[in-house]
Amino acid sequence: MKYRAEIDGLRAVAVLPVILFHAGFEQFNGGFVGVDVFFVISGYLITTIILSDMEQGSFSLVEFYERRARRILPALYLVMLASLPFAWMWLMPSDMKNFSHSLLAVSTFSSNLLFLHETGYWGEINGFKPLLHTWSLAVEEQYYFFFPLFLMLMWKTPKRWMLGSFMLVAAISLLVSQWMAANKPSANFFLLPTRAWELAIGASIAFYFLFRRRAVRTLLSHKYVDEVLGAIGLFMIVYAIYAFDETVPFPSVYTLIPTVGTGLIILFSSPETLVGRLLGTRLLAGIGMISYSAYLWHQPLFAFARQRSLVEPGEPVFLVLSILAFPLAYLSWKFIEKPFRTKGLFSRKAIFTYALAGALAFISLGMAGHFTDGFSNRLAKNGTTLRSIESKLKAAYGLSRSCVGSFTLSPHCRTSDEPEILIWGDSIAMHLVQGILASNPDARVIQMNKYVCGPFFDVAPIDMPKYPVSWARGCLDYTEKVRTWLHANTSVKYAVLSSPFTQYIFKGRILLLRNGDIVDANLDLAVSEFERTLGELESMGITPVVFSPPPTNGSDLGRCLSHAQWTGLSLDVCDFKADEISPEVSESYRFLDVIKKHHHVIRLDDFLCDDASCKTHLGQDFIYRDKGHFSREGSALLGKTHDFYGIIVGKQTR
Repeated sequence: MKYRAEIDGLRAVAVLPVILFHAGFEQFNGGFVGVDVFFVISGYLITTIILSDMEQGSFSLVEFYERRARRILPALYLVMLASLPFAWMWLMPSDMKNFSHSLLAVSTFSSNLLFLHETGYWGEINGFKPLLHTWSLAVEEQYYFFFPLFLMLMWKTPKRWMLGSFMLVAAISLLVSQWMAANKPSANFFLLPTRAWELAIGASIAFYFLFRRRAVRTLLSHKYVDEVLGAIGLFMIVYAIYAFDETVPFPSVYTLIPTVGTGLIILFSSPETLVGRLLGTRLLAGIGMISYSAYLWHQPLFAFARQRSLVEPGEPVFLVLSILAFPLAYLSWKFIEKPFRTKGLFSRKAIFTYALAGALAFISLGMAGHFTDGFSNRLAKNGTTLRSIESKLKAAYGLSRSCVGSFTLSPHCRTSDEPEILIWGDSIAMHLVQGILASNPDARVIQMNKYVCGPFFDVAPIDMPKYPVSWARGCLDYTEKVRTWLHANTSVKYAVLSSPFTQYIFKGRILLLRNGDIVDANLDLAVSEFERTLGELESMGITPVVFSPPPTNGSDLGRCLSHAQWTGLSLDVCDFKADEISPEVSESYRFLDVIKKHHHVIRLDDFLCDDASCKTHLGQDFIYRDKGHFSREGSALLGKTHDFYGIIVGKQTR
């Protein structure tokens, strides 16, 4: 296969925005499309290799898998091996257990399935996962397994059938992807069937170059055509990088912009065109040559930096780490990738032996991490185990974790058959249950909590890609069940409502109304809808009591507390100044100040903050478990200290 420097340059265009996107630079919010560029390139190159060998009668399935093992595994195993000591030193047991699972999943080419099962791709917590980026390798490895078998099956059919099969697969895959983007966005992002059309674009281009180029080029032979279409392709990729963000359904028809753009560059750019010469420059081609290793190194660097720091590292740190990824990539390319790809240095038997041995070693480590709960008996500086420290981060699910997510009247989710207090809202309401019961163990409560779905009867948030319109409809269905139950139930006298509320008021968010309209979130609408909900509760004879979200500074306070105790630092390092409360929480407080004019509102910052600072702990007890929720222990301590029950039923005022 003839070397094309512009393809390596295209790899550089793909890997740079991916790295800067994972580093958190807002200018590259669409940098994730670099992975889609890689998929098209991979579809083109792999199909070219296989079909060229088949055309010459020299294709061997064993040799193909050998090439893939030489290309992928040595650098991958190096990065996994280099990550181990840092994981041991810096990961708390739950993170270490997740990391152990990823070792096992990467070794079995299934990390896309693991991360789909865990938390999906989007969300800040994923920035702490050193091997999150290997999901795309798993997709490609699954493709490498199935695609050669498919081509072997199709080879003896007429050539037009093969091209037709590529186009049919692409069409079906794209249609499925479009549907899943709205209904199953996480699965859509991670799975091969909804990514297959991107690979099929590259495969179709390879078929064109091998079997149809001469016939088609008679129609598109003008140099200006190559110049214009190549430039359009580059513009489409750059546009997607800067215009897209995580709210764009992905993959979907939107993904045609960077993928078709990539296809245009492969088709029409060459050393004779401006775009081809630009991409083929020594700098871009050189970056492209080491792009695989750069892609491997960047995410562990970022994740371990986040794990090591008590707060989110700033942009200068991530810029330095982004730059550091490239010398590391060059070294691993020169001393690992190149030697292992040289057949004279390592035989086929050696490659497969090393591949199997490495996989078994990482699988064994992964299983050990799983069965020891992330090696939780490791010791902190004060001599306590990490297990005991992490136990302070136990989530405040309320009466039972099974009470969260779907409407239920289970006896596990109430303390009485005739509950007096309803705790209604999302996870910010859920974490108040322990506090209420700690202040009065005999309180008659029932909880109705659904993540992100706040206590509004007739409006629900849409937050793409994780909470699409279909999810919002489910939220409205949930709140309607709450309404119906309350109208039929006469024992409830008080309703405790809580939420971050930002999903209903923050600029840029989208809301679904019960009448089916989709509108932009805004403060006036949120006030109107919430006061209507509160008024309806009062018409039922129920007294609503609204609790604010806790004060936070945007950092993961639970992680800060646990790492501070692990390393022997004072927990006071995690406290923050009152004027550092995050803009999201401050906006929520402004919303509640309006509600407070006519309804009972409890501001939790009154309990935790003074003029100087906001507390994150009481003695050695953690109040927070993450960046916005109380721990089970912290909720109970606050509830008992400030008598949550008395506040709710009016026996105490603030």
